Amino acid sequence: MNIMKRSLWIVGLVFVALSFTARQAGAQDRPEEGGRELEVWTGGGHSVPGGTKDTNVWNAGVRYGWILTAPHGPGFLSGRFEYAVDAVPLFVVFQRADTAYGAGVNPFALKWIFATRGSVAPYLELNGGTLFTNHEVPAGTIGVNFTSSAALGAHILGAHAWTVEVRYMHISNAGLTTPNPGINTVQVRLGLGKFFGKK
Repeated sequence: MNIMKRSLWIVGLVFVALSFTARQAGAQDRPEEGGRELEVWTGGGHSVPGGTKDTNVWNAGVRYGWILTAPHGPGFLSGRFEYAVDAVPLFVVFQRADTAYGAGVNPFALKWIFATRGSVAPYLELNGGTLFTNHEVPAGTIGVNFTSSAALGAHILGAHAWTVEVRYMHISNAGLTTPNPGINTVQVRLGLGKFFGKK
């Protein structure tokens, strides 16, 4: 439980710092080539068919990303490519056997941010990482898992960038134990962040 409290404090402090920075900064930078993204986020959801049933998850983390390209692609598909890393200091899995607390890291998030001119920038994302928990997830397996996910979301740009997305996440130990039932979830994720223009 001490780990959970520390994780909540870290995520909360980053959230407050971003809020303060956004108020001081005025106008928001947009995603652009050479720019960066800093975001604190939280999300949660419920299991869906294809894995362990009756499981809920909640997680929170911090993201740092790099906008690598100028807009590419035809028409409405035109967009910018972003590479990002997530630190996930708080990951809770509510399951029948027990509640598991953990932390993880997503060393790669590949995001395509559609090039729009308005205040909404939709995106698609693929993401993967590792999750470590204090109890077996799912029950009867182990406490080390891998996560992969796909998301559809949007940045709402203003004095700061709000993010809203729907994410499908698969949690599995990749065959490190047998059986390996895995967990499939659909989550809603909310974030608050800032895009920094290239210097």
